[in-house]
Amino acid sequence: MDALFKDALRIIRSTRALTLPHYGNVVEQQEKDGAHNVVTRLDFEVEEFLARELRALDPHIEFVGEEYGGDRSHEAYWLVDPIDGTMHFVRGIPFCTTMVALIREQKVVASAIYDFVSDTMYHATRGGGAYKNDVRIAVSTRPFSHSLSAIETQSGKPENNELYSKFRRLSKTLKTVTAGYELTLVASGKMEGRISFDPYGKDYDYAPGSLLVEEAGGVVQNIGTDTYDFRNVNFIAGNRAFVEGLTLGESALLPHTKNT
Repeated sequence: MDALFKDALRIIRSTRALTLPHYGNVVEQQEKDGAHNVVTRLDFEVEEFLARELRALDPHIEFVGEEYGGDRSHEAYWLVDPIDGTMHFVRGIPFCTTMVALIREQKVVASAIYDFVSDTMYHATRGGGAYKNDVRIAVSTRPFSHSLSAIETQSGKPENNELYSKFRRLSKTLKTVTAGYELTLVASGKMEGRISFDPYGKDYDYAPGSLLVEEAGGVVQNIGTDTYDFRNVNFIAGNRAFVEGLTLGESALLPHTKNT
């Protein structure tokens, strides 16, 4: 596992040769359904490269990507978002990353979020801790009342807007519109937490960051319960004070039921 993942990190880092020359300098792009949802030929090229190279490490591990899909029923598969934050990528704004998670028996066992703009690799293995390059990282110890956090929810629904309004009265918020980048901030103690509630993203947007936060000493749990399954994209990730501040007590914004 350690040797396999070290080789995977080397491959992920090598995508910088594909992405960085076009950062803020993308000629071909296509908006899927608005400025926030953009795809470029680089998204496909990076995914094709990762699929080829990661499959060469172990052909028994399936590959699932944002652009081309794949078979999630396999016992083991790589789950990949080639460029998270393509909108930022094409504009030259540094909230974009390449994200990879290794899934075994439907659990995230290793993950990487690569900030190719600054050449910073955030990575984690289950039980092995979380790192920024070679330095171990940890979530913050700030109380919920002093928290800086992020929330992602589809704003076209009145109930989501109501939740967002209530949450902003409890915590200062930062919004980059990129789950991967924000979860690296949580894992490295720069932000206290992130909520994903009826979000825009899919499993590949959140699985890598979820393990990073957990291995950095944080708590990740699906909304309404005290357990976590990455296939459920409604979740809270943060330091313990942040998660407990939202889920415990009579006035909890997002109360949970203990899983017995």
